[in-house]
Amino acid sequence: METDIKKRLNILIQLAEADKHFATIEKEMIYKIAESNGSSREVVNDLIRNPFPIGNLTDLSENEQFDYMWTCARLIFIDNKVFDIELAFAKNIALKLGFQGEIIDFMVKVYDRISFENVKIKKK
Repeated sequence: METDIKKRLNILIQLAEADKHFATIEKEMIYKIAESNGSSREVVNDLIRNPFPIGNLTDLSENEQFDYMWTCARLIFIDNKVFDIELAFAKNIALKLGFQGEIIDFMVKVYDRISFENVKIKKK
């Protein structure tokens, strides 16, 4: 499996588990991301059982950084429940990606006006 997608799945899994409730809809979103990138549910399940430290994200391109942040935001809002622990985790990821943590506050403020499902991220 490509290192980039494994990193992304790992981050999403840890974000989904941050509130101690890994919602089915969150898991299904992660499965869809994995499958659309040529990975299987078993790979996701293995990452759920054995997450690894997030580490350094500065080696990502600007497009990859934005894609990671956008995907995290989609996951936060997918279950229509936004918890402080999820926001804190997402802010930490934003900082690791080179964004200001306030990007998460902004997304929360305007999330009901953002259509995440209609946004397509171009791959290189």
